[in-house]
Amino acid sequence: MIESNVFQIFTRIVQNALRDDSLVLTSQTTAREVKGWDSLKQVLIILEVEEQFGITLHSREIDSIKCVGDFVAIIGRRTQRKIDDSDDVPANNTSEAPR
Repeated sequence: MIESNVFQIFTRIVQNALRDDSLVLTSQTTAREVKGWDSLKQVLIILEVEEQFGITLHSREIDSIKCVGDFVAIIGRRTQRKIDDSDDVPANNTSEAPR
């Protein structure tokens, strides 16, 4: 997934969680800089990220997040890994049983 798409989707997730459609994020934005982005909102954002992107974030990854750019980079890596893993699965899994 292209990083700009991830950034746009992530921004929307944060805007929805904080109920602020005018919120503008940059890759350097930290949760401390955003009014209302507390630990509860962080959990809600993480859960929505996992649902929207179809990934599961590990505690080590979550602990490493210092700013929006870190969050977006992790999402990008995880979604790319998911895409790469799906490339290994045959597209047509309709093999017949041996006779």
